[in-house]
Amino acid sequence: MSPDRPEEQDVATGLSRTGLRGREAELERLRALVEAVRDGEGGAIVLLLGEPGIGKTVLLQETISIARTHGFVVSHGRAEELHELAPLASLASGLLHGDPPLLSSTDFADLADHHDQRIWLVERLAQLIEERSAGTPVLIAVDDVQWADPLSRFALSVMPARLLSSPVLWLLTGREDPELYGQEPRTTTLPLRPLPDTALTELARDILGGDAPKQVAELLDGAGGNPFLATEMLAGIAASGADGTEPPERLVLGVRNRLADLRPDTLHFLRIGSVLGRAFSLADAAALCGRPASGLRAEVNEAIDAALLHDDGERLLFRHDLLRQAVYADLAPSVRRALHREAASRLVAAGRSSVDAVPHLLKSAEPGDMEAIGLLGTAATDVIDVMPDLAADLAVRALELVPPRAPMAYDVGERAIVALTRAGRYTQARDAGDALLARQPPLDVFARLQSVLGDTLWHFDDVHELTRRLTAALAAVTDPAIRARLTARLALARSRGSDLGAARETGERALAEAERAGDREARVLALWGLGEIALNAGDCAAAVEHHTVLSVFDTAFLPEEAVARIHMDDFDTVRRLLRTAGAPPLRPAMLIWAQGTLNMGLGRLDDADADLVTAERLEADLHVPGNLVNIRVNRGLLAMLRGDREAAREHLDVVRATVADRPNTGNHATHRYFEAVVADADGDHAAAAELVRSAQRDHPFLRWRLLRPHVVQAVGIALRGGDRDLAEDLAAQAAEHATRNPSVPTAQGTAAHAAGLVNADHGLLERSVRILLTGPRPLPLAAASADLGRALGTAGDPAATPALTRAHDIYAQAGADAEADRVRDDLEQATRRAGRRTRGPRPRPDQGWDALTASERKVARLIAAGHTNRSAAEALVVSPHTVNTHLASIFRKLAVRSRVHLARITLAEDDAGTATGD
Repeated sequence: MSPDRPEEQDVATGLSRTGLRGREAELERLRALVEAVRDGEGGAIVLLLGEPGIGKTVLLQETISIARTHGFVVSHGRAEELHELAPLASLASGLLHGDPPLLSSTDFADLADHHDQRIWLVERLAQLIEERSAGTPVLIAVDDVQWADPLSRFALSVMPARLLSSPVLWLLTGREDPELYGQEPRTTTLPLRPLPDTALTELARDILGGDAPKQVAELLDGAGGNPFLATEMLAGIAASGADGTEPPERLVLGVRNRLADLRPDTLHFLRIGSVLGRAFSLADAAALCGRPASGLRAEVNEAIDAALLHDDGERLLFRHDLLRQAVYADLAPSVRRALHREAASRLVAAGRSSVDAVPHLLKSAEPGDMEAIGLLGTAATDVIDVMPDLAADLAVRALELVPPRAPMAYDVGERAIVALTRAGRYTQARDAGDALLARQPPLDVFARLQSVLGDTLWHFDDVHELTRRLTAALAAVTDPAIRARLTARLALARSRGSDLGAARETGERALAEAERAGDREARVLALWGLGEIALNAGDCAAAVEHHTVLSVFDTAFLPEEAVARIHMDDFDTVRRLLRTAGAPPLRPAMLIWAQGTLNMGLGRLDDADADLVTAERLEADLHVPGNLVNIRVNRGLLAMLRGDREAAREHLDVVRATVADRPNTGNHATHRYFEAVVADADGDHAAAAELVRSAQRDHPFLRWRLLRPHVVQAVGIALRGGDRDLAEDLAAQAAEHATRNPSVPTAQGTAAHAAGLVNADHGLLERSVRILLTGPRPLPLAAASADLGRALGTAGDPAATPALTRAHDIYAQAGADAEADRVRDDLEQATRRAGRRTRGPRPRPDQGWDALTASERKVARLIAAGHTNRSAAEALVVSPHTVNTHLASIFRKLAVRSRVHLARITLAEDDAGTATGD
């Protein structure tokens, strides 16, 4: 045997399967993980990686046996090469067919009804598994994950991390690392290497019943340490001896012998089966053979007797995919293509879905194949909501099959642009559209293509190019519905320009055109544009009006209504909106963003940060981080309020990197302001003031919605930086905003506060405090009270103390520790003059029970009491996503791995608190 394969020391353990020879160490690792999950150590993820035949499936099957003996409920699924289009097929194959099944058919039917909502579906699936694992550990095994359908891959990238606190063991096998997003530290990767010589010798002894002759050992070198290939060779040797021509590298001697002995009809039947995939139905194979299924009995029996096929009662399966590949490889490429094309046609003729036929079309369709073009387009439409990347690939392939000058290219191309845009592949979408436009289509087609490209260019933030194209299309269009859509998109583009009056006129014209044309898409775009224009103009009441109509018309825009109402200080209505969001909620990341914005307004900094973490995670799950800059700027500003400069700088680094990739005007403004806050805190006040001025490069400061709550802070930065003109300009903007929003307490109070700072006017600061006391936002009230207290303290007025005390208490309650410390210093000076001392609250530690926020303690107690994430979320009136974020933080702070450990700590802390009277 080859001397350069590694030798391994034996591990003393019994082997239940011959194929486990040489895998004793890996088996012990897997056994230990099963026992750890059983014993309450939390969830775990295992990846078994290696080439075909290396022993992944045997190890998986043995782990399943071990788990069952330890009382696990087991789901064993398999991904298949030609089933990559069926949503959730890879997971469903195991979840529904266990003994007992992990999920009921009713549960799964509920999931299937909402398969177009990926985030909701995965969250609900995780909830069901979490509930199932509450009393019994669970093993979820998926074989050949490299062929998993996109929805199953998405679920497998999200759910293991989501369920790490539950006793769930995930066991995935694949030919290479599946590179699932968000792999956790508890992921164990076991790469399976070629078997060492000692293992091959033992394997030969197992199969041959004694020591292997030297000639056999030399033949086994051709297996390259691959146990399946070695086993097939040994089986062939056991059946017919070791005589004969030495096989070429990696050739399975046993397979060759068995194929050579088959009758021609059986070999033909196997070749047909190999085209259909590793698992196939007898009916499909019979249709391709052109014979009745009943007439294939002899061929099926012979293939099973030759140990090539297995009958599971529903389908025929090649006993290993290497066997299928060996049969498939004997087909000439032209024959394979023809058989795949015929398979697609017969599946469609038999009433099967496009999802079943399309994998064969992808291997066989040629340009001009009209049936293939239609089926690919249908399949793309069917899967676009849940698997947009796959839909984009199918739509692009359909376009590639269209003859160059065929008129249908424009319709097929339009679908490709839409699919590529939905998948976030904006450059490819624009290039596909421009290639179609270069063919000089008829004017109405030109306008229609520019309309769909409008969505693509909107995501590029290229307002000038978008405006140019839309204007050109409007000059050519005759279709009223397309005209309305183009006008509405033009209004949206102009919402980011400087002339918001002209933008509003465009939006109103678009809405009128949409209503005349009866076009729903145009109406949605027009209402969205009018809402954006009003909010950018600072007309919050008009923004609420438009966004309310829009969210009634299309509930996907509920987050926009919520944010508009937050700008109106209408927090009670926002709470009701977020509580009553539909199930499944549309655009969950934006809903959580709205919740986080509300919590920031309410001064609940810990909850706001948890919401922002959750929103970022949801965007990352979907690979569409469109709001990342705003999320990280807000998290950075929260970190500054808490005094966590290190965390703020980490957020700033992410913002800098993201802005480099998406250098739009809004990102520029929020990024520059964040830089200003950090520079000001570092004492570089002149640079900070210049950065605030830079934030106004494209539009005035108050134009940026994210920055409106920070205008008073910006005034302070300008004054400390010696830029009085900038401070006066900002205060004037705040006054104009207040004039536009006379019923919004925050707008009125902020304007008085800014003017009071610029003019050093105690009366204006007192007015600001009086107004803000009537509003819902504690932090602006704390800031105004602090500035009033400082001003009064400088004047020696004893009224400074109650003003500073109010500010300190609000900041301390919110967790704004840095601001609370600043005010406490001012308060100590004031009380020292009055002969009193103040004691500040003890700072919160980073680790341990005392590190938990109030919301985290509530979650911990609910989980300790036996709640699932879902029931805890219902009790707290928050999203299960937010509960999951809190749990991740709790586990990190308490250094625990499972709900069992968390319950022990929580009960102990509560008992200790009761004993001490806390």
